[in-house]
Amino acid sequence: MKPRDLLERIRRPFASRRGTSASARREEEDLEAIAAREQRAFRYEALAAATRNFSEKQKLGQGGFGPVYRGQLADGRDVAVKRLGAGSRQGAREFKNEANLLSRVQHRNVVNLLGYCAHGADEKLLVYEYVPNESLDKILFSAAAAPPPTTGSKTHSGSSSDGDRPLRAELTWPRRLEVVVGVARGLLYLHEDAHTPIIHRDIKASNILLDERWVAKIADFGMARLFPEAGDGRSHVQTRVAGTNGYMAPEYLMHGHLSAKADVFSFGVLVLEILSGRKNSSFIPPPRSSADNLLDYVRTSMCGFLH
Repeated sequence: MKPRDLLERIRRPFASRRGTSASARREEEDLEAIAAREQRAFRYEALAAATRNFSEKQKLGQGGFGPVYRGQLADGRDVAVKRLGAGSRQGAREFKNEANLLSRVQHRNVVNLLGYCAHGADEKLLVYEYVPNESLDKILFSAAAAPPPTTGSKTHSGSSSDGDRPLRAELTWPRRLEVVVGVARGLLYLHEDAHTPIIHRDIKASNILLDERWVAKIADFGMARLFPEAGDGRSHVQTRVAGTNGYMAPEYLMHGHLSAKADVFSFGVLVLEILSGRKNSSFIPPPRSSADNLLDYVRTSMCGFLH
């Protein structure tokens, strides 16, 4: 299939009926650049076969714009396939946004977009590297908070080390530190080293994937935003608020002031969750604590420790 034909098939469901604005033309040019990389175009039949016709048994979870399936390509590579949900306008926007942004980045700590597929008018799929150890939240919050082991253990992809030991037990202090550093490096790349700065807007444990070596990878760019204004010296932009309660910076949540600092705030909440093993968005205070959320709990605990 020629790149321009592929572009048209990707673009058609999202085309505006009110003509083509300058911003829409820029989006089309971005997609054309993506389509020019023909090696990133997957055949629908190949992805259907890889996922056993999108079997429920192959389903890894539900993403922002549709289900995610595990698949194995004909060459033996394991992949994760995101399938756009039928009739989802928000999902369609997030699909296009994620394809556009992830085509621009390549970093060890950012999930790798391998390609995509446009089949007919409705079938839109994104193909990613498969990350065996699932998302950080499923491991970190799988049991009641407890201090992790201080020694490392043999790493296995997506399973316990001895058949009955929970994967969470392998999230040792050194590994937690590696996860924190990995996410920080990924954010630094997005904010400062990418061709155009990118603000993720939804940094949280469920959007951090861990591979078989416990390397952290930032995922789910459906809410992310390019931030070219940074090159003009602007500190922030005014925009519609998007994100997850409990992780959004106050100035962004209340006033819509978006900057890289919004991701840094979310990252700070994530660090507290990794260290404490407690989830901020559904925080339950321990006995003898009156804290309403994880941040208050840490603040009062630190005051007690320092005094």
